Amino acid sequence: MTSASAALPRQPGRTKAFLRLVMIEHSVFALPFAYIAALTAMYEWDGNIHWGRLLLVTLAMVGLRTFAMAANRIIDREIDARNPRTAHRELVTGAVSVKHAWTGALIALAVFLGAAALLNPLCLILAPVAVIPMVVYPYGKRFTDFPQAILGLAQAMGPIGGWLAITGAWSWDAVVLGLAVGIWIGGFDLIYACQDVDADREIGVRSVPARFGVPAAIWGARACHTVTMALFVWYAVLTDAGAFFWLGLLIVAAAFVYEHTIVRPHDLSRLNRAFFSTNGFIGISLFVCALIDLLVRGLTL
Repeated sequence: MTSASAALPRQPGRTKAFLRLVMIEHSVFALPFAYIAALTAMYEWDGNIHWGRLLLVTLAMVGLRTFAMAANRIIDREIDARNPRTAHRELVTGAVSVKHAWTGALIALAVFLGAAALLNPLCLILAPVAVIPMVVYPYGKRFTDFPQAILGLAQAMGPIGGWLAITGAWSWDAVVLGLAVGIWIGGFDLIYACQDVDADREIGVRSVPARFGVPAAIWGARACHTVTMALFVWYAVLTDAGAFFWLGLLIVAAAFVYEHTIVRPHDLSRLNRAFFSTNGFIGISLFVCALIDLLVRGLTL
């Protein structure tokens, strides 16, 4: 066996490690809301689903998120190495090299920019604006106690971009949905940050839990999710949503109640269930209800 052939099996391993690095499965949090915005825009535009545009929206969203996560991991690798919870991450252990991570990040960025260019000129013009908060966010914990606000701004781009991808025009309806998503994700990231409060204080990482304590962060998350529900309702009114979308909002409200029942200031034992399972369920369930609602109202496959 030659050295070249012996090296062949390693490539899938590196690719799999990179996908673990960027936690590709977490696309489930923001992607459904970009779809909701895009499909609503299609419904209002001509009542038909444009599968080619929807594919480009998917490529743009996954590309941008992958770039953001890779850049985040690269920038934070020294902090990750000092935190016991994150010391197993691929850039810390060497499963992924910095060079490989940058290669994956730049490929993902190229996919995002290429998809934006194929959608319409406005998407391409605004694409660099969407990239900025993705790069600023990992530095946020170094200069502000509210890095989740930057994360929320970054995540708000998804629904706005999804709408722009279809119409090529600005929509305040999409802004309302984008704000809802950004505040939602910023809120549950407040909960997620609670598990690192001791390490953050020791290392010098800034966050709401590290600065104000876990109870303040939990109450802040509850306030964020209350505002999120209000914005979801506003979006439903603005877009004349039907019964199935309102049913989806009831499901989301119940999920929020459940999430904040199982995570309390002095009991974080079920934090991962709240973060991963409940929030993933929120995105998927509202998307399914929104899709059914649009199809019932006349959106054509």
